[in-house]
Amino acid sequence: MSLDLSGAGVVITGGGGGIGAALARVFAAEGARLVLADLEVSDLEAVAAEVGGVAVAGDAASEKGVRRLVARAREELGEIDLFCANAGVARPGGPDAPEDVWALSWEVNVMAHVRAARELLPGWLARGRGHFLATVSAAGLLTNLGSAPYSVTKHGALAFAEWLSATYRHRGITVQAVCPQGVRTRMLADTGAAGELIMGASAIEPDQVAHTVLEGLRDGRFLILPHPEVAGYYATRATENERWLAGMNKLQRKIEQVEGG
Repeated sequence: MSLDLSGAGVVITGGGGGIGAALARVFAAEGARLVLADLEVSDLEAVAAEVGGVAVAGDAASEKGVRRLVARAREELGEIDLFCANAGVARPGGPDAPEDVWALSWEVNVMAHVRAARELLPGWLARGRGHFLATVSAAGLLTNLGSAPYSVTKHGALAFAEWLSATYRHRGITVQAVCPQGVRTRMLADTGAAGELIMGASAIEPDQVAHTVLEGLRDGRFLILPHPEVAGYYATRATENERWLAGMNKLQRKIEQVEGG
């Protein structure tokens, strides 16, 4: 189901920068009424002031934080028409990554979505409509070399979005997953030389992601792919899995050469 943003009540987590801020600007231009959430207070307030939105600073991942955000958004907007579960964390490492890194990745990248849906669904189901947009990343369809916590939890975010769509679409709930590859944000910059090797050549700006999302909201498709080539990679992963894994391992060896100097 398509969404008309004119007058729509929209919540965006991670709204203080990157993709979240870009979504806020594009949605505001379409006439949306916005509530933005982020931990970075100064950045959040600056974006909110720019788009005429309301800033809600704090943790949008914890059970208490999500409940507070949704309650405050309803005070400002009435019902929430579109919830953008956009906040995310990417920490490097494999099985050796500390327990707190795995826990944080799970809380922000997966459970924040679950907790938001828990708060939103009763109202949406009662009125027969609601729209949930999950920022998943191409890592949720493929993988992200260098970060097992990010890859695993983004697969979890995609799985939850798919479950929501399969379970509630006949009851007026639209669920979409935006899965960009490299985007020129702080998150990409923090990956260093390895991230530049993997994603640098194809990296796009956050506003390009936002405009692709706008197109996706209009046609209602589940997967929104700002990098169209990801669809081909996803198909290869499913139908030629050994070839895909061999290709990813080849890329891993290149990363190790770069990191090794």
